[in-house]
Amino acid sequence: MRRRNLIALSMAALLASCGFKLRGQQSFAFETIAVTPERGGAVATDLARYLGSAVRPLVPAAGGQPPQVVVDILQELREKTVVGVTASGQVREFQLRIRIKFRMRSSQGRDLIEDTEIIQQRDISFNESAVLAKEAEEALLYRDMQSDIVQQLLRRIAAVKTLD
Repeated sequence: MRRRNLIALSMAALLASCGFKLRGQQSFAFETIAVTPERGGAVATDLARYLGSAVRPLVPAAGGQPPQVVVDILQELREKTVVGVTASGQVREFQLRIRIKFRMRSSQGRDLIEDTEIIQQRDISFNESAVLAKEAEEALLYRDMQSDIVQQLLRRIAAVKTLD
C-alpha cells in the first residue's frame, strides 16, 4: 500500500514537472463580441454558440452598447475533390476540405487579427456498394473539421490580449 502511494506521488510529480496542465477555460480580452455572418454560416453559428452570453448583435437596439469586438467570417467554403481513381477510371478516394477566412476587429474598426485563412482537410475512401454509409461518414468528417476550426478560432481570439 505504501509503495503504491509512493509510485502515485512520484508519477504526479513527474507530470507536474514536465509542464503538463489540463486545458482550462479560455479568457478573452473582451466582454462582448459580435460574430458575422450572424446566421447562415455553420462555423459562425458554432462560434456564437460557444461564446454564449458574450455574443451581441452587430447593431444594438436603441440605447444598447455595441460589441467590443467583431469577428467577421469572410468566407466559408466546403470542397470535395477526387484524389484517387482506379485503373478503370472509377473514383477511389476523395479529399474533403473546409476553408475559412476571417478577421477580428474592434468596434472602432481597428484590425486585431488581419484576414486569416484556416484550412482543414480529410481524405475519405469511396465504395459504390456503400454509398449511404460513405455519405454519413462524409457528414461526420465535415462536422469534425468544423469543430476543429472553431477551436482554432477560439485559440486565436484568446491570443489577443489588448483591444487598444
